[in-house]
Amino acid sequence: MWFLESSCLSTLFDMMIYHRIAVNVPLSDGLLTYSHSEPLPQGARVLVPFRNKTVVGIVWETDIAPDMDAARILGVQTTFSDEPPLPESWRDLLSFTSHYYHYPTGQAVFAALPQGLKETRAVEMPQPPLFYALNEAGRAQTPPPARFNKKAALWDALLSGGMTMAALKQVNAQVAKLIEDWAEQGWIETTEAAKPVLRSSEFQLNANQQQASDEIQTAFGSFQPFLLYGITGSGKTEVYFDAMAKVLAQGRQVLFLLPEINLTPQLLKRVEDRFADVPTAVLHSQMAAGKRTQDYLRAMLGQAKLVIGTRLAVFTPLPDVGLIVVDEEHDGSFKQDNELRYHARDLAVWRAKQSGCPVVLGSATPSLESWHKAQSGAYRLLQLTERAHAAAQLPQVDILNVGRLKLDNGFSPQALQLLKQNFEAGGMSLVYLNRRGFAPALFCGDCGHTFGCPNCSAKMVLHQRARQLRCHHCDHREPIPFKCPDCGNQDLTAVGHGTQRVEETLRAFLPKAAVVRVDRDSTAHKNDWADLYRRIADNEIDILVGTQMLAKGHDFARLNLVIVLNADGSLYSADFRASERLFAELMQVSGRAGRADKPGKVLIQTQLPEHPVFAAVKAQDYAVFAENELNERQMFAMPPFGFQTAVRADAPRVADAMEFLNAAKETLAPLLPESVSQFGAAPMLMVRLAERERAQIFLESTSRQDLHRAVSLWVQVLQQNRDGKIRWSVDVDAQEM
Repeated sequence: MWFLESSCLSTLFDMMIYHRIAVNVPLSDGLLTYSHSEPLPQGARVLVPFRNKTVVGIVWETDIAPDMDAARILGVQTTFSDEPPLPESWRDLLSFTSHYYHYPTGQAVFAALPQGLKETRAVEMPQPPLFYALNEAGRAQTPPPARFNKKAALWDALLSGGMTMAALKQVNAQVAKLIEDWAEQGWIETTEAAKPVLRSSEFQLNANQQQASDEIQTAFGSFQPFLLYGITGSGKTEVYFDAMAKVLAQGRQVLFLLPEINLTPQLLKRVEDRFADVPTAVLHSQMAAGKRTQDYLRAMLGQAKLVIGTRLAVFTPLPDVGLIVVDEEHDGSFKQDNELRYHARDLAVWRAKQSGCPVVLGSATPSLESWHKAQSGAYRLLQLTERAHAAAQLPQVDILNVGRLKLDNGFSPQALQLLKQNFEAGGMSLVYLNRRGFAPALFCGDCGHTFGCPNCSAKMVLHQRARQLRCHHCDHREPIPFKCPDCGNQDLTAVGHGTQRVEETLRAFLPKAAVVRVDRDSTAHKNDWADLYRRIADNEIDILVGTQMLAKGHDFARLNLVIVLNADGSLYSADFRASERLFAELMQVSGRAGRADKPGKVLIQTQLPEHPVFAAVKAQDYAVFAENELNERQMFAMPPFGFQTAVRADAPRVADAMEFLNAAKETLAPLLPESVSQFGAAPMLMVRLAERERAQIFLESTSRQDLHRAVSLWVQVLQQNRDGKIRWSVDVDAQEM
């Protein structure tokens, strides 16, 4: 009897098909073996059991030979057969990402999916949009009289070819009723597919822009990375749009990546004006989860032709991508700083190579990595050397030494005078300070006590209006204390300046001026940016006070004066990229001035006026700055001449994290390639973060291949860690020191 049961079970196991399935678990690769009665398509979404729970999985390999006892292999519980599988190209992208960044495949896969595809229920598939046009009977009719201008405009639009209901609403808000009436009379035809009808641009490219666009177009259908280096205000976006229009007219897809959400509303308005009839998907973290999932699926099904998004959008499946654009490619926001620590710009280049299409990286201050590749011939360099607006010139930049000046809440007398004169002349000004809040610290003058975050090695920032002290790292919040906890002194002093304090100072100095603060605190709601753009367009704002959110990508025609406060902060840093970042920041914010017919002026306040960064900004010469920086980097084999990976650990005490890393280092020392250097564990610049203390070891090599071999060995050793108090991570091409 036992023999018969065993024989039946053996036959049953032989009939099963075994699959490797990606699940969101922190295992070495996150690929687990499950069985099913029939082969499942690769990329299919399924439900599987894992540790007494039902979880979502993605089929990664089908019909494999199991490497364990078949009796122990659990079966797939549910298959979502009505959902199309994720495509092979997407799976290849995630496999590469997992391998390159040394991160479990299963967790990488789920980091790239929208929320709707991570949930254990079926997802509603988006329906293809309907395109409306006049049929033969309709075209034979007499058009509406010209005096009914909106009705006539709708008729003309329907004559021009298939258009979506959304696009037709831009022509006539009453389109639904009119379409219904005309359809009843047999004049309308609907289809589920149509080439986008692109509106012709009223913007005429200048010679530089046209040459850049033409060069990009010569690479259509083949992989070619371009670095589009254009001075601020040179019209890089119009070059993108011209090349994009050609790709979209062919019915192919375009992926457009932006560094930050706050750049999306202004760009979307320009996209709407230029590509109103193109099915567009928008993907960023502030979108509702349902809408984001639907747009992701529309892109995957080829329904959305233009995909605009922040860094996570680089993982969007695109069956027919013909062009990838990465705007402000230098921006640090493209690097994910936790969990899967990928760089979206670098993955965009990989995707372009995978798809056989050009990729355009654009910036007024390219990253030194991209500039070096352009100089070495790996990227093709395109340059825009003049501002797009015929009357616009680069701004005049003055560097003011404030080391011995008496400042009024951060303002020199010269800065206040310039702001007053510009307001009286009808200009718009930007005061730039990359520090939000009222003051960076609260201080007791009697005993010297400062109020630090209990969870982080950082000072609590004073937010006067909210009556709070806040940590800008872990978001811990406390009411403003009435007295010093050490000595009881009630006369506490706000030290330093934040955007809130600057805003109050300007309101008092220029009470008739409309002063608006723009930082993370003031733009927390969905429509804040749209409202800001409207007010600027209506000339309702005289002075903007803002952080780096205002430093890049924005184009405000009336803005002709920029004042930069406390420009030196980032130079007091051990990070070798500090000069590069400050130069980019100052060049970008300076570039906001004088983009139309009024000449622009920039005043940068500093206590280090002799620093080479300020000379380079004053000269507005990126190429000279980049050459000097690259020469220094080359001397020390620093990126882009060498490669780095940070191995980090955090624990309740930093000593435990350092001991953990140093023990692994000693184990690995005789096994690593000779070209790889590893430095003893050291505390991170911000040691304590969110109640954990952090240390790191840097691995460096001039050979990328040897470095990855070393990192793989490190990961193998670290995976043997069984100490639940210690967490570790690997950051390939680390940007944080």
